[in-house]
Formats: sequence, C-alpha cells, structure tokens
Amino acid sequence: MQDQYRTVARAGVHETEINRSRFLCALAPAATEQEAQDFIAAVRKEHADATHNCWAYVIGADASVQKANDDGEPGGTAGVPMLQMLLRREMRYVVAVVTRYYGGIKLGAGGLIRAYGGAVGEALDTIGTITRRRFRLVTVTVDHQRAGKVENDLRSTGRDVRDVRYGEHVTIEVGLPDADVAAFRAWLADATAGTARLEIGGEAYGDACASRPCRPHRWSPRAMSDGL
Repeated sequence: MQDQYRTVARAGVHETEINRSRFLCALAPAATEQEAQDFIAAVRKEHADATHNCWAYVIGADASVQKANDDGEPGGTAGVPMLQMLLRREMRYVVAVVTRYYGGIKLGAGGLIRAYGGAVGEALDTIGTITRRRFRLVTVTVDHQRAGKVENDLRSTGRDVRDVRYGEHVTIEVGLPDADVAAFRAWLADATAGTARLEIGGEAYGDACASRPCRPHRWSPRAMSDGL
C-alpha cells in the first residue's frame, strides 16, 4: 500500500492556444472510476460542439486503474500523452479532459502529442496539486471531566482531530501516522491517568499540509477497502 500520492487540489480548467486551435484542459479529483466517467460525460456535454474531447484518468493510490481515449485524434496522439503526463507527475485519483476546438492548422502527430500532454501539464501547474499521506484512525474514549483538556492538548499539538462525540463518555477520533501510535498511546495513558480507552481503527489518506496532516477524506477508507 502506498504511503502517499498526489492529486489535484480542486477541479478547474486551463486554456491554451496552439496554431489557432484552442485546448481546454479540465481537471478534477475522482475517488472512483465512476466519478471519473461522470466528469468526462459532463465535459463532453458542455462542449458537444468541440472537435475532440480527449480524456485520461488514474484511479488508485497505486495507479491500479489507468485509462485514456483519443476521441477521434490519430491513435496515441492525445489520450496516451495525457495519461503519461499524469503518471509522470505521480498523479492519482484524478481525471483530465482536453477539449480541442480546431483552428484550421494541422499539428501533425508530434505536435498533437506535445499539445495534449502539455495542456495537462500546464493545467496541473495552474490549478495546483496536493500530497496525501496514509494515516491510522484511532478513537479515544474519555470521561467528560478530562475530555476538554485532552481535546485542547490534541489540537494545540497539531493532531488531526476528525470528530468529537458526546454521550455517556466522550469519543474523539484522531488521524495519526502509524509510526506515532505507540507514543500516542503512552501520552494518552499519562494525560488521563490511565482512564482513557484507545481503539485502533482502519487507515485513510489525508492531505499533507506544510507541517502536519490535514483532515483525511471520508471516502478514502472505502476506496482502500475496495483495493484502490
């Protein structure tokens, strides 16, 4: 299982012009192959009058699903260079659609390869990418008397507090790097005089910020359990 991967920061579109042809590259994160296909269908519908709507996507932290389509361009001149650009940039869970409005000047096979691959590369640079790292999900169960201090300590030390629930006891869900679990267990026992309970859960991928992990995405555990 991959420790980390990169994906697009958000959905977006970047346009470039080459020899009078307009190339619009639409990028979006896609948690599943169905999401990627839905995005492609939406772009094709929006640009139904375009000369071509070529696409490529990579799904899975280990790039287990890779697909591309030239949509009428000469074989291997559009979808493949788009896919190669995504893989070269180590992008995962991402879909790209390059819409071309023909400008009357033929580019040739080499020109098309450079245009389609370059459109994806420029879009990635413009829209931006993020890195997601693998984390372990743990649940802390603590009494109400100690819960406030435990939560404050977690947040003040930069821990990723995903959820807090109040009932007979307070449960706090936290995302941790696997390497930190043992030290976290020892800290929790010391901070609560051994009264808190720690449950080790599954794994998820979360955004890697400048100095600490961000909130893991809720779909990630499902995607990982599906083998993606």
